[in-house]
Amino acid sequence: MQHCHSTTEQITVRGLRYGIRHWGDSAAPIVFFLHGWMDSSPTFQFVVESLQKSWHVIAPDWRGYGQSQWLSRPYWFPDYYADLHCILAHFSARPVRLVGHSMGANIASIYAGLQPERVAQLVMMDFLGLARPLDADASKQLQRWLGGVLEEPAMRAYKDHASLARRLLTVNARLTLERATFLSQSVSCTQTDGRVTMACDPWHKIPSPNLYRVEDAMASWQQITAPVLMLMADQGFVQQRFATEPEELQQRLRCFKNRQIVTITDSGHNLQHDQPEQVAAALEQFLVFTNPT
Repeated sequence: MQHCHSTTEQITVRGLRYGIRHWGDSAAPIVFFLHGWMDSSPTFQFVVESLQKSWHVIAPDWRGYGQSQWLSRPYWFPDYYADLHCILAHFSARPVRLVGHSMGANIASIYAGLQPERVAQLVMMDFLGLARPLDADASKQLQRWLGGVLEEPAMRAYKDHASLARRLLTVNARLTLERATFLSQSVSCTQTDGRVTMACDPWHKIPSPNLYRVEDAMASWQQITAPVLMLMADQGFVQQRFATEPEELQQRLRCFKNRQIVTITDSGHNLQHDQPEQVAAALEQFLVFTNPT
């Protein structure tokens, strides 16, 4: 699937317009790719181009991202579980393969515990839950949310796509100019004044009103029946968050009954950009190529 082009379609999901990206032959085995926070579906282009077998890759832009409808108000995270459920039902009646990066892995892993019969295989890319809050005062968290809601959020704007590409190269030294240029054009949008921003609703920047409880996530993870592949970037968020907390790491890993772990070397959190060839090879070694039953 070298240098393949994607197509997009619009479907209605729970009353919202959703953009769905497709790569590959529609008759090929299906795998769903789920992007992370402040990202969108084209982020997987380099991985798709590195796949050796013929797959039908389906990648939604989550609500508030890319070509999906933006709310222009605060988001409620559990909506993503229901959105995913409806998207999967639209495209497949069979148990599905889910590949999620970061926030996409968060959504996919919780969903796989809530609806284990719907998930045949799960791949989590550099995600194993968020860090525990340093301040467990729920009222302070709510104050932070209220402060954010009362201020109109905005995305950082760049003069043009070339400026955004330079910014991407600055924050990720592993990116090539070619890949940075592609991303600057495909995961962005142009404002009426000609400036360029990431294609994300700025309201995603508002903090949650609720404290994060990893125990809630772990309760769902323990219900997963599908085999799980964890792709860990050797210099990614999982390693950074748990480098000094090995027992916390092991406690979370033990939630997954049937797990494999593959380390992606010389990679930061965005392993789909840094080492797409390693990611694609690990995916195809894990994923069952025939349609799951």
